[in-house]
Amino acid sequence: MISANNVTLRIGKKALFEDVNIKFTEGNCYGLIGANGAGKSTFLKILSGQLETTKGDVFMTPGQRMSVLEQDHFKYDDYPVLDTVIMGNQRLYDIMKEKDAIYAKEDFSDEDGIRASELEAEFAELNGWEAESDAAMLLNGLGIDTAMHYSLMKELDGSEKVKVLLARALFGNPDILLLDEPTNHLDLDAISWLEEFLINFNNTVIVVSHDRYFLNKVCTHIADIDYGKIQLYAGNYDFWYESSQLLIRQMKEANKKKEEKIKELQEFISRFSANASKSKQATSRKRALEKIQLDEIKPSSRKYPYIDFRPNREIGNEVLMVENLSKTIDGVKVLDDITFTLGHNDKVALVGGNELAKTTFLQILMGEIEPDEGHYKWGVTTSQAYFPKDSTQEFDSDLTIADWLTQFSEIKDATYVRGFLGRMLFAGEDGVKKLRVLSGGERVRCMFSKMMISGANVLLFDEPTNHLDMEAITALNNGLIKFPGVLLFTSRDHQIVQTTANRIMEILPNGKLIDKITTYDEYLESDEMARKRQVYTTEGMPEDD
Repeated sequence: MISANNVTLRIGKKALFEDVNIKFTEGNCYGLIGANGAGKSTFLKILSGQLETTKGDVFMTPGQRMSVLEQDHFKYDDYPVLDTVIMGNQRLYDIMKEKDAIYAKEDFSDEDGIRASELEAEFAELNGWEAESDAAMLLNGLGIDTAMHYSLMKELDGSEKVKVLLARALFGNPDILLLDEPTNHLDLDAISWLEEFLINFNNTVIVVSHDRYFLNKVCTHIADIDYGKIQLYAGNYDFWYESSQLLIRQMKEANKKKEEKIKELQEFISRFSANASKSKQATSRKRALEKIQLDEIKPSSRKYPYIDFRPNREIGNEVLMVENLSKTIDGVKVLDDITFTLGHNDKVALVGGNELAKTTFLQILMGEIEPDEGHYKWGVTTSQAYFPKDSTQEFDSDLTIADWLTQFSEIKDATYVRGFLGRMLFAGEDGVKKLRVLSGGERVRCMFSKMMISGANVLLFDEPTNHLDMEAITALNNGLIKFPGVLLFTSRDHQIVQTTANRIMEILPNGKLIDKITTYDEYLESDEMARKRQVYTTEGMPEDD
């Protein structure tokens, strides 16, 4: 168990938290939610002792072990992958190293024997004999092949490092587990594995995530941060949303009834206060009026952008034809003989663990790189807007946001252009912000503005939810659902894929394509998916059909 008691944190004159009291108990998974800047990550740092409070304290049951998902992806670069995971239980790792050092001695003394015996006893208590197999199981579950377990961390790419650090946090059955955005950079298969792990985890979990589907799957409670307070709700994310909206509606309805009563009393007092025969009644109503207090309904600190992609022209039947498309990068064939045709009603989710293959495919379709073999052709009625995974070059400029967006608008009127920025929460003076100083989330919202102002009838997205808060992800999800054109997108957000796509294309590790007209959940349960999972093993690649 871990609890915060009267916790206050001030940064300068601003109170980020004020007299927070909350208890997290064993057997529950708590989703910590709130708008960007509300202090979710900061509160995890307070709980883990990385940050001192201004007032109040944090209590943890004595003897319990806490594990935290590390955010520094370079911290363990000089350590082997398997060692990095086992270091999640630092005491166990220290024992292993001390044992190895003792047994490596040429002049093994009686004192060394006694010390080794003590270490062996503690090693057994900490399930040390299963440490390597347990660590390997976590790594394999998250998609890190056995062949990589003895590589140095520096040899892994960014997404692989994230998986290893997550395995490190999960290792050794910690009593309290703090996870800040654990699904970032994970593919959908790894997220699914993590969901099952946490559902079956019996200790205390506190997790920050922008993935609504993930929170719905794993959370037993939601801790909502708003205006420096934390309100605890039993249930998952959807239950919190419904409960919080219901509470606001009930308070508004109660206030409406109170306002009607106030008006009725005021009218009586105004009408009869000067009437001697009614003066007692008027006085009585004055006292009743003074007792009526309206409930204070604070507007949420959450702000939702308005995302609405409206095509300038209707799309025809011929949208996209792809024939025998292949591409090899650094000696690896990431796309192999890809062939398909898109129709005017298609909403396609590109899935699969090979991030490079999906990004390469979208770049080819947008003319940024050439295929090695094959070709593609867009229909004459189509117009495309593209959200790249990496937009760094786009924002390497001293232009203001408003001037930048005006470049892509047929209508050069400043008010018209600023209207699109306003939908993306860039209000007033925000329009004169320079592109270089924008945060990751602001850049994403700028790209959405660019796509909206384009009026394209085909939208291509490569991981658009990176850097977005929950409110922006929800707005994007709603915008994609109601978009009347064609979609081709990648996303790690299960809910966006499930609620938006009517066609699933999976690029397999050998570059081949599985193409199904189906929803994502149906695809995951399909015979084709089961066959693929059975054929793919850590020993090799699937054979061609």
